[in-house]
Amino acid sequence: MAESARVRFAPSPTGELHLGNVRTALFNWLFARHHNGSFILRIEDTDVARSSEEAERAILEGLRWLGIDWDEGPGKEGSLGPYHQSDRLAIYRSHATRLLDSGLAYHCYCSSERLEEMRREQRRRGRPPRYDRRCRALTDADREGYESEGTEPVIRFMTPRQGETSFRDLLRGEISFANDTLDDFVIMKSDGYPTYHLASVVDDHLMEVSHVLRADDWIPSSPRHVLLYRAFGWDPPHFVHLPLILDKAGGKLSKRQGDVSVADYKQNGYLPEALVNYLALLGWSPGDTQEILSAEDLIDRFTWDRISVSPAVFDLERLNWFNRWYIRHLPVDRMAHAVAPYLREAYGREEQSEDTAYSPAEWLKLLVDNVREEVDSLGQIPAHVAFAFIDELAYTGEAAEAMRAPAAGEVLAAFVDKVRSLEILDIAAANTVLQNLRALLKERRNLGAREVMFPIRAGLTGSVHGPNLAAVIALLGRDRCIRRVTQLQSSFSR
Repeated sequence: MAESARVRFAPSPTGELHLGNVRTALFNWLFARHHNGSFILRIEDTDVARSSEEAERAILEGLRWLGIDWDEGPGKEGSLGPYHQSDRLAIYRSHATRLLDSGLAYHCYCSSERLEEMRREQRRRGRPPRYDRRCRALTDADREGYESEGTEPVIRFMTPRQGETSFRDLLRGEISFANDTLDDFVIMKSDGYPTYHLASVVDDHLMEVSHVLRADDWIPSSPRHVLLYRAFGWDPPHFVHLPLILDKAGGKLSKRQGDVSVADYKQNGYLPEALVNYLALLGWSPGDTQEILSAEDLIDRFTWDRISVSPAVFDLERLNWFNRWYIRHLPVDRMAHAVAPYLREAYGREEQSEDTAYSPAEWLKLLVDNVREEVDSLGQIPAHVAFAFIDELAYTGEAAEAMRAPAAGEVLAAFVDKVRSLEILDIAAANTVLQNLRALLKERRNLGAREVMFPIRAGLTGSVHGPNLAAVIALLGRDRCIRRVTQLQSSFSR
C-alpha cells in the first residue's frame, strides 16, 4: 500500500473553507504523506450557479497557508487530469451513455412540479420521499412523445429493487443497505452536468484513488456509489468514513461555536501549525498522551486505525490553548513579521524607534516578545501594546488608584530623575533604573516593590498589568517616559 496509496480532497468552490473541510483534507494529506503516496486536489465545480473563482482561490490559499500541499491538482497538472470537474464534462457524459446503452440507466422526463407533488404526498402518508420510478417503464413511444415536446430529461440510475448493497468501511466494518430503501437516483441533470454521485465515482476510478477518506455523513450515499462501481465493472476504493465534528452540546458546529472559515482564523491571528495540530486530534489519536505534534510528527504517526468512529467535539478553548503554546514558542523574527499587519491596521504603523535605543526592527521584536505570554492570538496584540503607540491614555480603576497612592508623586519624581540622567535607555539600563529605585525608596520610605512599580507602570501604560516593566520603559524611550510622567504628575497630585 505504501507506494500505491492515492487519496483526494475534492472541495466545491461554492463557499469558504471551514473546519470540517480542513479536517478531511488534513487526514487525507497525512495518510498520503505517511504512506509516501499521492494527495490529489480536485475541484468539484459542476454547480455552475454557485461556484466562483473567488471561492476557489480562498480554498487554495487556505490549504497553502496550512501547509497542506498537493501532488496533483490546480497548478500541478498530472497525467490523470484535468482536475476541475467542469473540464471533464465529456467524460461524465460518455460514462452516462455507457450506462444507458447497457440498460442500467434511463431517461426521466418528470417535471420538477410532479416530483415535488409526489414527495409531498409521500410525506403525508408517512413514507420517506423517493422517486417512484415512473419513467423506468416508459416505452420508446413515450420517450419520443416527451422529446417531441422539447422536454429535457435527466438520467437516472436503475437501482436493483431486491437484495442488499454492502460495502466495507475500514473503521466500521461491513455496512449494508436494503436496495428497496434506495431510489433511482439522478446521475446526469437536464443541463448536461453530472451529479456528485456519478462524477465522484468516475473521477475516483480514473484518477486511481485507492482510499476515500470523507465525513461519515456520506455513508448513506455510499451504496449508490458502490452500485455505480459495480455497474461499470470497477472495484471500489477502500472507504474510511471520518467522524463528524460537533459542538459541545452535541449539535452541528455554528459560527458562534467556532465553525468559521480558515480565512477568519488566519485573520484573527491563529497560527497554521496550531490549527493543524488541534484539528489532527479531532477524531484521531497518536496512541499516547502527547499533544504538541508538528506536521512531521503527525505524518510519521498517522494511521487510519487510530481514527475514532465517535463524533469529535470542537472546543475553542482547547484551540486557544494550542495557539498560545505555538505563539510562546514562535521565533521572534517570524512573530514580529506576523504581528506587523495587525499593528498597521490598528495604529497605522508597526514601528516606533524615535528616541529609543533600538532600530525599528529591533524595537518591534522587543515589543512582541514581551507580550506573547498575554495573548491567545496575534490579533489580540494591538490591544496589549496601545501604550507604545498612543500617548493620550485613559487612567481609570486600578491605574487611577495607583497614581493617587500616598507615595506615587515621590516615586514618579524619583523615576524621572533617574531616567533624565541617562543617555541610553535600553532594557538593561531600564532594569538598573528600577533596581536602584526600589533600593532607594526602600531605604528612604520603606516602600515595597508594589508601591514602587505600580505608579510607574500605571503612569507609563494606563494599567497596573502588562508586559515586563523594564521592556515598557525601553520601548517608550527616554523622552517619552519623561514627558508622559511629567504631564501626569500634576493631574494626580494629592
